[in-house]
Amino acid sequence: MDLGGGLYSAWSVVVLLFESTYLIKKNMNREESTMGYTIAQKIIKEHLLSGDMTVGSDIGLKIDQTLTQDATGTMAYLEFEAIGIPRVKTEKSVAYIDHNTLQTGFENADDHRFIQTVAKKHGIYFSRPGNGICHQVHLERFGAPGKTLIGSDSHTPTGGGIGMLAMGAGGLDVAVAMGGGAYYITMPKMVKVNLTGKLGAWVSAKDVILEVLRIMSVKGGVGKIIEYAGEGVKTLSVPERATITNMGAELGATTSIFPSDEITREFLKAQGREDVWVELKSDDDAVYDEVIDIDLSKLAPMAACPHSPDNVKTIEEIGAKKIDQVCIGSCTNSSYLDLMRVAAILKGKTVCPTVSLSIAPGSKQVYNMLALNGALGDLIAAGARILECACGPCIGMGQSPNSAGISLRTFNRNFEGRSGTKDGQIYLVSPETAAASALTGVFTDPRTLGDAVEIKLPEEFLINDNMVVAPIEESKMDTVEVLRGPNIKPFPQTSPLEETIEASCALKVGDNITTDHIMPAGAKILPLRSNIPAISQHCFTVCDTEFPQRALALGKSIIVGGANYGQGSSREHAALAPLYLGVKAVLVKSFARIHKSNLINAGILPLTFSNADDYEKIAQGDELVIADVKSKLLNGEKLVVTNVTKGIDIEVECELTDRTRAIIIAGGLLDYTRENS
Repeated sequence: MDLGGGLYSAWSVVVLLFESTYLIKKNMNREESTMGYTIAQKIIKEHLLSGDMTVGSDIGLKIDQTLTQDATGTMAYLEFEAIGIPRVKTEKSVAYIDHNTLQTGFENADDHRFIQTVAKKHGIYFSRPGNGICHQVHLERFGAPGKTLIGSDSHTPTGGGIGMLAMGAGGLDVAVAMGGGAYYITMPKMVKVNLTGKLGAWVSAKDVILEVLRIMSVKGGVGKIIEYAGEGVKTLSVPERATITNMGAELGATTSIFPSDEITREFLKAQGREDVWVELKSDDDAVYDEVIDIDLSKLAPMAACPHSPDNVKTIEEIGAKKIDQVCIGSCTNSSYLDLMRVAAILKGKTVCPTVSLSIAPGSKQVYNMLALNGALGDLIAAGARILECACGPCIGMGQSPNSAGISLRTFNRNFEGRSGTKDGQIYLVSPETAAASALTGVFTDPRTLGDAVEIKLPEEFLINDNMVVAPIEESKMDTVEVLRGPNIKPFPQTSPLEETIEASCALKVGDNITTDHIMPAGAKILPLRSNIPAISQHCFTVCDTEFPQRALALGKSIIVGGANYGQGSSREHAALAPLYLGVKAVLVKSFARIHKSNLINAGILPLTFSNADDYEKIAQGDELVIADVKSKLLNGEKLVVTNVTKGIDIEVECELTDRTRAIIIAGGLLDYTRENS
């Protein structure tokens, strides 16, 4: 299916309009205010293309940088091709290969080849397999304070560790941004986490974000930007700050951000990039919607217990429980600083014989430096299994624990089944806790190790960008052939919103449904990310193995869910697979931010119960009707879902802006783009 024809000139007009709005800087209600700005508000102010900075309003932002990874990138680049713009219009766009690196068939290798050729042609830098995890590498080599960054990965807020306004987004949103279009968000509230004191011995940045999750919960950050401030900030290095902003994604927050200060400057200088540094701090009279105080000196080593990142207890509370596996790495805790601390703990010792320990460095830079300074040898000598520089076990790509096995992981998510073992008991811990426990075979508070090891960041990192491929000159782009494998299938067919939706409730699920529930990851499923018909056969199978077949047989259906529906990954496949299966609407108590945007982009109607208790009035299999939905949306009238089976009318909300309402009516973002071109 050719989606690109005729879009180029029209999109150029749209982009010019966006750029004109950016230059005018209109609709900024705070211009005449004497109120100071937070760091995030300052960046938003400088990048505002449309809307005003009133909390809850729809704003469009100019995006400076984008990133993709291979599990979401293939679809994002197919969508970019559909837009029809020959060259990216961002300051820097980077395509990373870090998720689907396990090559048990042709699918992943074909997708890597497609991404490399499309990147070369369209002006995108390509980070080859083995160069490292997107967020770690981007922090090291490309990120810059004060810049906006969106990535087709929910942990893109890692960039907030150096003062970027970095946000996770769906692949189609990233494609639009690469084409020069705005990225739309709801203007968030501002939350200040005021850090005082200094971390004690063997207590780490992971424990800081676990404490924030304990306080705020996995849905406490929805509609908010988390900004870290206070004297305690000065005690944290950039890698430590990045660990905290990385796991801010688990709060449901729009993003998290630290100031850009002398510590940021020293990190960038050590990376040979001091020229991109700018100072960023909030105004003294900046106003926050919420303030949380945390005394770093009072924190203890903690763990997020199964099966949620906010189910937090101290290691002391958990006790000396036997463990089976330890995995160290992921974009959260695979930095040079993290792994040097792990190496210091393991040096001269041997991993407990009943424990499997695996370690994945976050980047080639980290891996190479560990090899040259001898730390890698210490890890190997202790019995660690060294994995490649990739996401690996974090997304269920290998290293699944044994049946009902207890696995301590330095990762960011411990959703049920995400490890690849359905009954695996996954705990999220710091690298220090992970290493100490790997030696003893039980949960071990690293404070029992004695004096803490002092690890300093190097004054100069080893810089070798030979695994980053630059795009070809624009004048030569026609010489590049984009190579597509047989696993790459077209974007699913979409259609305009119907006047009335008549469909069965094909599935009813509870609270905190994650994108791993909707569209599982893992070694068997991830290679199908560029093939929506094939991957849709795994949609919701974690909850109900019969759902894909039932939805296809129904032709049209509605999904009903609880609170915080769609938390977790930015994967738009959690919307595209239901779209392919005929899902027309999703009715829940509340949505996670990115997933709601992805549903809208796919043309799936996002509905919430006006009264949360009405959730009980629908059962799976009930026949539902949403009458006059198109005209009511256009006229701003209340929508009603009629449960024909039970003879009940249920009032529902459909919170849309003028823009997103038009997208839904058109049948999705690509259809909207064509109509408005």
